[in-house]
Amino acid sequence: MDILLYIAAGAAVGLVVGITGIGGGALMTPLLLLFGFPPQVAVGTDLMYAGLTKAGGAWSHHRQGHVRWELVRLLAAGSIPAALVTGLLLKYLFEHPDHYASLLRNALGIMLLLTAVVILFRKQILNLAHRENTRHWARYRPAATLLMGVFLGVFVTLSSVGAGAIGTAVLMLIYPALRSTGVVGTDIAHAVPLTLVGGLIHMYLGNVDFQLLGALLIGSLPAIHLGSHLSRRMPEHVLKPVLATILMTLGAKYAFF
Repeated sequence: MDILLYIAAGAAVGLVVGITGIGGGALMTPLLLLFGFPPQVAVGTDLMYAGLTKAGGAWSHHRQGHVRWELVRLLAAGSIPAALVTGLLLKYLFEHPDHYASLLRNALGIMLLLTAVVILFRKQILNLAHRENTRHWARYRPAATLLMGVFLGVFVTLSSVGAGAIGTAVLMLIYPALRSTGVVGTDIAHAVPLTLVGGLIHMYLGNVDFQLLGALLIGSLPAIHLGSHLSRRMPEHVLKPVLATILMTLGAKYAFF
């Protein structure tokens, strides 16, 4: 019966992701915590889930020419080493995964709050980026991209959240001239190696539940496809604020309590 519950959970999250485009980590990891999984298992399993589910999307965007690979490489130059260092610190600074569970929970809360802000103020972020699009700022873009890659590498490894919504916001802010398809394609292409590396790190730490992972994939893969077809008929302007409110409430709970 537990397997059926996890398949249904994967389907529910996949459907919402397909309709709204909001990253699955922001929904899946809190859901796994509500099911009673330890934070390290919820984060580790969700990272593997995210890497596998995003791979097909990255390939599709690549074939359509939506991926700016030079930006992917620049982000990954910061995020992948940061993820590896974060994993090493978890391994050698803590004697047992339970000892860093609260750290992962707090990191999850912070990233959920940031994700909610990005969802609610996406248009304002884009407008700000266009207003600040100056030649003076352009010279700092490579360094800013690298630094944001480091930020994502650390916090995605700790929380499994941020490679989607926050990664997209980063690209919109730093590269406002980039078309929306380029922002989405580039973000997904970067999210695949980052989440897979994060997932492999947690697998090495013993934090991935493969039975749970299989059930989530069985439920979510067809549901994401269905959700993408339903997205044109669903009231996205209503769904996104509701989801943002839920994420903000959960974020406050995990970040501060």
